[in-house]
Amino acid sequence: MTSDSERTAPAGRPRVDLTDAEWREKLTPEEYAVLRQAGTERPFVGEYTDTKTKGEYHCRACDALLFTSTEKFESHCGWPSFFDPAGSDAVILRPDDSLGMRRVEVLCANCHSHLGHVFEGEGYPTPTDQRYCINSISLRLTPSA
Repeated sequence: MTSDSERTAPAGRPRVDLTDAEWREKLTPEEYAVLRQAGTERPFVGEYTDTKTKGEYHCRACDALLFTSTEKFESHCGWPSFFDPAGSDAVILRPDDSLGMRRVEVLCANCHSHLGHVFEGEGYPTPTDQRYCINSISLRLTPSA
């Protein structure tokens, strides 16, 4: 849960802004590697890759709402896929030129943790023609009642 001061952080700054040591204490080594060091979990092993449970997907690092099950779809890419975030301000998109290619990184807008990447124009039958390819380990599903 964030405090009022965290909610009103200056533009461009995360609302949840912990030190590296605090993140290491809060997260498991695997979560830290993905969320704070922009790692990637192996394909087809994440707990939400194939789930069809209805609910909300929150950031594992700060609990901000990121995606809902109504935007989740089967892409068969090995990671959970969504065609749109839960809200227009839920995520930050930024260019990622690592690995010798141009991609678009997806970050939690609340804590700036790495979530995955978004791809466009792949031809999936979704309303946005986008695939938010998100690491399961960066999410926590809260099932609907």
